[in-house]
Amino acid sequence: MYGELDLSSLAIFSGSFINYGYWDAIDPGREITVAERTASQAELYRRVVALLSPPPGGELLELGSGVGVGAVLVAREFAAVVSGLDRSKAQLQRAADTNAEALDILSGRLSFHQGSVTDLPWPGESFDGVYAVEMLQHVDDLAAVAREAHRVLRPGARFATATFFAPDDAGETPVADLIETVASGVDVVRPIGDFTADLEAAGFTDVTATSIGDHVWRQFDQWVAQTEYRDSWGRNWLRCYENGWIDYYAVSARR
Repeated sequence: MYGELDLSSLAIFSGSFINYGYWDAIDPGREITVAERTASQAELYRRVVALLSPPPGGELLELGSGVGVGAVLVAREFAAVVSGLDRSKAQLQRAADTNAEALDILSGRLSFHQGSVTDLPWPGESFDGVYAVEMLQHVDDLAAVAREAHRVLRPGARFATATFFAPDDAGETPVADLIETVASGVDVVRPIGDFTADLEAAGFTDVTATSIGDHVWRQFDQWVAQTEYRDSWGRNWLRCYENGWIDYYAVSARR
């Protein structure tokens, strides 16, 4: 889905971003604009990277940088040096094409690399922050991600991410019957406590996980209802959230 298919071109996304967004409250009686949809996705990046408290000029690593527009935003708005990592050659080519002007303007502060998030192609203590925006649900071995993030961070630096997990008290749920990408294995929904335990086992401290579902699910569902996907399984995310089977979390930890 990140190869021949340009997922960012689907109507449920916009602005070349690929995430569900971080939203303020929206009147359910009105239509959401494309500009608002794009802004929600950019805001999710801001919220995640703010958890890093990166120093000006700090070196940051984005795991699963995709089309790269989020990395551009971070380089510009946080005055950071950003390396984007993705395993898909197709996505890396899209990132190069989409951000050609930004790569020129931000020369030396923005770059894209191919590799695996479970085997990072950098030496230890290379970065002042590592982050991932709605990507870790695709990774089989989150414990390896935690170990690698810890390895490449400098002492005192932080890791941050945001994506969906199961609440620890969810128990057995029918999520796989309701969400096509979970049934196919594209998305893996794990208990949030399992991932925070992975971070602690890797050596991280000050590990926090905060539910931000109120800023994601209802607004995203309202957007999907405006698109050609209004009658799709994608509407079941909100159902799963309302039943306590899934939630969206912002997670941070200190090296």
